[in-house]
Amino acid sequence: MIEAVGLTKRYGAKTAVDQLSFQVRPGAVTGFLGPNGSGKSTTMRMIVGLDRPTAGRVTINGLPYGSLPNAQRLVGALLDAKALHGGRRARNHLLALAQLSGIPERRVDEVLGVVGLQDVAEQRTKGFSLGMGQRLGIAAALLGDPQVLLFDEPVNGLDPEGILWVRNLMKQLAAEGRTVFVSSHLMSEMALTADHLIVIGRGRLLADMGVQDFISHNSSGFARVRTADTEPGADGTLAAALSRAGARVLHEPDGALRVTGLPLPRISDLAHEAGVRLWELSPHRASLEEAYMRMTQSSLEFTSTDDPRAELRTPDPHPADPWAEAEPERIPSEGWYAPPPPDAGGAPFLMPAQPADLATGCADGRESGRRPGSPAGPQPQKTEEAR
Repeated sequence: MIEAVGLTKRYGAKTAVDQLSFQVRPGAVTGFLGPNGSGKSTTMRMIVGLDRPTAGRVTINGLPYGSLPNAQRLVGALLDAKALHGGRRARNHLLALAQLSGIPERRVDEVLGVVGLQDVAEQRTKGFSLGMGQRLGIAAALLGDPQVLLFDEPVNGLDPEGILWVRNLMKQLAAEGRTVFVSSHLMSEMALTADHLIVIGRGRLLADMGVQDFISHNSSGFARVRTADTEPGADGTLAAALSRAGARVLHEPDGALRVTGLPLPRISDLAHEAGVRLWELSPHRASLEEAYMRMTQSSLEFTSTDDPRAELRTPDPHPADPWAEAEPERIPSEGWYAPPPPDAGGAPFLMPAQPADLATGCADGRESGRRPGSPAGPQPQKTEEAR
């Protein structure tokens, strides 16, 4: 069992892990979730003694990692699949680890077969793909047949077959009574693999519960309702009836209704009373991804903004006119440009300057509002938008 009590790690003024307390019990796959920068990798590094806590403690079977007798055979970890010597062959990489821990050589060939790398055992790891590196890292973690296993993003770079194999491997290891602690950003995979979840944000514990409990605590189900397309206005009639009955109704982009606050049988009865035919009435249960996003939205360290280029776009003066995509003032007054014949010299494929070119201000002639090789003469002036 892994146990953290008041675990804290600071790097200067930044607190990566803040008073974190949890237990990872044997016999189950425990998922470790959190946004980028939330402290997951730092926590795993402290579990295996690679980082020293600023405060608090973390133990494995009651002892710090450094105090475990022959810790390499009790604990297996994959924290960085790229932590390989590129010039070393795959088998020799595992053999070196085995010799350091007193593990017999035959075990090296066994784990190579488990992870499916027996055919490339004599290849140098610098030629390995990310997925092959992940498999080799998993083999290294399994080398000592440990009772406690930690995996940080174990399915990165794996194809669908490899992801399924890792999922089944995690479940098999947990079914054997081992402690399995897995960090991942793939919510769909965690929903299929994990039995229990530990969720952190900005270094603090947000949740410590079973997967289904986590979903039900952080999301709400709703009913999806679609009326017959052959009855115009039926969705509005039904929405009004449902709202009068106390439901909250939202119109989805595809024309369906999202209804919360009423059970499905009551929605069906109200539709019948309103004389509205239904083509769909189905329950929606939130996914792990939806529940996770709802819980961690206030703990995100990196968030995107709207595309700033939207401010640079000029509104279409005639949105109903399909031919009005270009503004009239952007079309040269001389009309369409015909390139000169090939034997006339010059640059036949250069078009007259457009206002978009005026904003570049290059020293090759475009600063004056024309392309190199274009005819001299008055050029359009820069607009406020181009400046």
